[in-house]
Amino acid sequence: MRRTSIVIVIISAFLFTQLSFGVVKKSTSDFISDHVNFAVSQYEKQTNIIEGSGKVLNPKTIINGKIRYIPIIEWTSGFFPGSLWYLFELTGDKKWETLAAKYTEALDSVQYLTDHHDIGFIIGSSFGNGYRLSGNEAYRKVIVQAAKSLSSRFRPAAGIIQSWNVKGNWQEERGWECPVIIDNMMNLELLFHATTLSGDSSFYRIAVSHADQTIKNHFRPDYSCWHVIDYSLTDGSVRHKQTAQGYSDESAWARGQAWAIYGYTMCYRETGDRKYLNQAEKAFEFVANHPNLPKDKIPYWDFNAPKIPNEPRDVSSAAIIASALYELSTYDKPKYYKAWADEMMKSLSSKDYLAKSGENGNFILMHSVGSLPHHSEVDVPLNYADYYYLEALKRKMDLESID
Repeated sequence: MRRTSIVIVIISAFLFTQLSFGVVKKSTSDFISDHVNFAVSQYEKQTNIIEGSGKVLNPKTIINGKIRYIPIIEWTSGFFPGSLWYLFELTGDKKWETLAAKYTEALDSVQYLTDHHDIGFIIGSSFGNGYRLSGNEAYRKVIVQAAKSLSSRFRPAAGIIQSWNVKGNWQEERGWECPVIIDNMMNLELLFHATTLSGDSSFYRIAVSHADQTIKNHFRPDYSCWHVIDYSLTDGSVRHKQTAQGYSDESAWARGQAWAIYGYTMCYRETGDRKYLNQAEKAFEFVANHPNLPKDKIPYWDFNAPKIPNEPRDVSSAAIIASALYELSTYDKPKYYKAWADEMMKSLSSKDYLAKSGENGNFILMHSVGSLPHHSEVDVPLNYADYYYLEALKRKMDLESID
């Protein structure tokens, strides 16, 4: 169940670089240093407001001109502390480590959450980065317990982790029995991490089973993906192939495609199995060759949205894809994937998508879409767009320092 030595060497080089303290290191390109420094200025304003309130608050977005703070069980609650960890890693400034630890540890009770699959998002971005950067033994225990909680949602008949509960929720109105969303690929990283930390290979087996079933059932022949696959709890058969957040059941929801690219890149890292690398690459080629991908490489919220080009962009999708492509470039076609990521980051960092100083609720990026069909979080900043943008900056920094 161990990674190959080659993969370990690549990832070790990829994830860690020397840090200077308080500023981005001098060898970093102007592009990276300028945008890290801008992110620092935005998040200084953001954290000053929160710290000044005397409360432990978790910002997600802006609603009606006001910052929306979320409860710890909301699926995006790990991204704010995760962004603080990346600011610490990008700058070496201890104040970010202190803040990151504070807002990470506020999520401690989430390790026992079994009501939905997004415990992986929450714990991975917060405690996962925290353990990687601090080695705090208490964080290791949280990660392993969270993996146990996520594993409780594994459904052996279908070989997958159930994403959402159904009874008494809107999912029941859709007639679903065991819905699995493509987003769930991202939660598998928690299971792989817990295998490494605990030696318990059951986490690994669950992750691989879910990844394999998702390849089998979630993708169309062109490597676009359905958002929701509904399984039978009795025999594991597929009952429905639909969407919840995309334009239609047969459309390609942009962020879902981004989750697929990122998720299978991560699965290749953790297993060394080339079928996962192939899946990530094919899922990306769907994006790269799509006639509705704009020239600036920032996708519309759905590749088949009916009023393109008069549809909202989804900056979060671009940030996720860019981060994934930087990692993908360490496994195959390095110049090709890095060039794509660089183009996306250049667009994300332009005046079209990067906030003005002190504006946009002190988030970094503008113009993301949460769920347009639900009229929720449309054309707003989102904390996970910021998180993956910062992760992409870190990965770009690592690659260019190696060069």
